[in-house]
Amino acid sequence: MSFRSRFVATVSAALLSAALLVPQAIAQETKPVIVFAAASLKNALDAISADWQKETGKSVKTSYAASSALAKQLEQDAPADIFISADLDWMNYVEKKALIDTASRANLLGNAIVLIAPKDSTATIELKEGADLGKLVGDGRLAAGQVTSVPAGKYAKAALEKLGLWSQVEGKLAQAESVRAALLLVSRGEAPLGIVYASDAVSDANVKVIATFPAASHPAIIYPIALTTKAGEDAKSFYTYVKSRKAAPHFEKQGFTVLADKKS
Repeated sequence: MSFRSRFVATVSAALLSAALLVPQAIAQETKPVIVFAAASLKNALDAISADWQKETGKSVKTSYAASSALAKQLEQDAPADIFISADLDWMNYVEKKALIDTASRANLLGNAIVLIAPKDSTATIELKEGADLGKLVGDGRLAAGQVTSVPAGKYAKAALEKLGLWSQVEGKLAQAESVRAALLLVSRGEAPLGIVYASDAVSDANVKVIATFPAASHPAIIYPIALTTKAGEDAKSFYTYVKSRKAAPHFEKQGFTVLADKKS
């Protein structure tokens, strides 16, 4: 082979190698931040993600589900960068499994649980001891998250037990896989009543709040946030943005209370 032929072959090989490496480099640069977030956060977090993406040119992909399901996925080595739970229990769970950066854990938001009905319902009740919630549900179902695993369902059961109403409705529950699934049952008219977060009620024009559970009837509703042990620099940037003053109005618009940045 002549010198010219060897030179052309060498250059061609080098160009081919570079062509193969460039897409890999681009893929690494454009890898989205993956967020696992409680279903009740969807409206607010989607808006926050859109703002951050406009500012940075980087992308966010969010998986919304019950905190219990997301925690179990993290345990199965799911590739998430940030976890936002709807209660402390499931964040405690992943922390004990050494799946998060403990130093990054902070209390992000507060919320309330409410009793909802379809928007045209005439149902009324005051949620207190002695209330006849069972009669109000009637032959229908009371929609709620799974009371043994979904945070909103756990808060609902705690409140109902505290107020002495659990026995009235235990056999009438329609337990859903997430709080948004419970919301949908009421929104579609498949259940006459449901227990969801105040922030969920705000997100759906087809439902209305008919009563709010007293704060003292259930444990404080706290949404903690943390980076996972797999989080990179882009994830840290988005994590900081979610906790910033720029993000706060989106949370407040949806009915959340923005908490002080402190480790839970």
